[in-house]
Amino acid sequence: MKRENIPVSPVQIAEVGLKVKDAAKVSSFYREVIGLSELSNVDGVVVLGVGNKPLVTIRQDASAVPDDPRAAGLFHTAFLLPTRADLARWVRHASERKVPLDGASDHLVSEAVYLHDPEGNGIEIYADRPREEWTWQNGEVAMETLRLDLQDLLSTPGVDEAWHGMPEGTTIGHMHLRVGDPALAEKWWHENFSLDTMARYGPQAVFLASGGYHHHIGANSWHSAGAGMRDPASAGLEWLTMEVAGAKQEATLEDPWGTVVRVTPGNV
Repeated sequence: MKRENIPVSPVQIAEVGLKVKDAAKVSSFYREVIGLSELSNVDGVVVLGVGNKPLVTIRQDASAVPDDPRAAGLFHTAFLLPTRADLARWVRHASERKVPLDGASDHLVSEAVYLHDPEGNGIEIYADRPREEWTWQNGEVAMETLRLDLQDLLSTPGVDEAWHGMPEGTTIGHMHLRVGDPALAEKWWHENFSLDTMARYGPQAVFLASGGYHHHIGANSWHSAGAGMRDPASAGLEWLTMEVAGAKQEATLEDPWGTVVRVTPGNV
């Protein structure tokens, strides 16, 4: 069954904040490899984005404790490119720079490649397939993790156009979080953001969204089962901002593991 006429999502990820030990090194990576532009750089806080839209804020804290991949925190920040050709051009750009990738997957609803920044923060670069091609089973969107056909991707018309960084229209399509208990995370995002459960990978991962998107938030316990509250001194994810249509004012929440979620009014 295919779901048609899916409305525009009333919630989306606006921005992510990272705490790092070396802001110059990490921000250089997001500029030169990921393709973001520097919008400001003041007192160890670097804001990067596309056009004049901020997407990533990097704050230096030389005393930060290295992120523990078994703790709650960031699994990856997922940058959504406007078209498949944009993804193909980014992959070609990464190949020319000999950027090591952690993986490349076909998720049925999207095609994605994975890597990490110099301090280990996970990154996904992806493009969605047309929504009319997504399939649904028992109210959940069908997603898989299959091997991405890179040869087919790199044959996309337009791939030979010059790479000039992340194109206009690039957004943070979703955030994937490490949590101690996906069922508790699912409940929290239901209650605080009215997100719908879109898919589950057994008891270890859940994917949630608004407006029929495949997911705005992923939460998994693949390496972090039973994790407790995050160490506030830890490097890595410092906050994420959700842009919410109809929100009356800005607010700040914390999930059950101390991940800071900012709310900002939006017209999404």
